[in-house]
Amino acid sequence: MTWNPLFHTLDFFGFYLPPILFWALAAFIPFLALSRLAQWCGFYDVVWHRPLFDAALYVIVLVGLSVGLPLLTGGPA
Repeated sequence: MTWNPLFHTLDFFGFYLPPILFWALAAFIPFLALSRLAQWCGFYDVVWHRPLFDAALYVIVLVGLSVGLPLLTGGPA
């Protein structure tokens, strides 16, 4: 098995941080951009429950990054 930096646990001052924490932080920036774009386009006017939609959008971006980026870089999914 090879070492993959995309899924490596980081030791931060004695605390082991899971890779999903970094994926969650990395997914926050595209999520904010998509949320602002949806607000600017007026998409939120037709959304019934905005917090639920935002949560689903964040999960979609998070899964897209955590699965898609390793596939694009040639690493395991």
